[in-house]
Amino acid sequence: MHPETEILRLVRDIAAALRARLAWLRRQDDGGYTTETVVVIALLVALAITAVGIIAARVVAKATSLDLGLG
Repeated sequence: MHPETEILRLVRDIAAALRARLAWLRRQDDGGYTTETVVVIALLVALAITAVGIIAARVVAKATSLDLGLG
């Protein structure tokens, strides 16, 4: 079997499993956060962590590039 065919089959299987899981979650009535809310919150947290990492890297790079005349 061609590797691309195997990858496509794997992607289809994963998509089917995700659809089944989401359908199951939609049927549950737990009165808590919806799946969509949890996903949005997780994405916002990931973006915030990325932003903090970028800012920290730039601050450290700027701090190490300063010449304080101490040498």
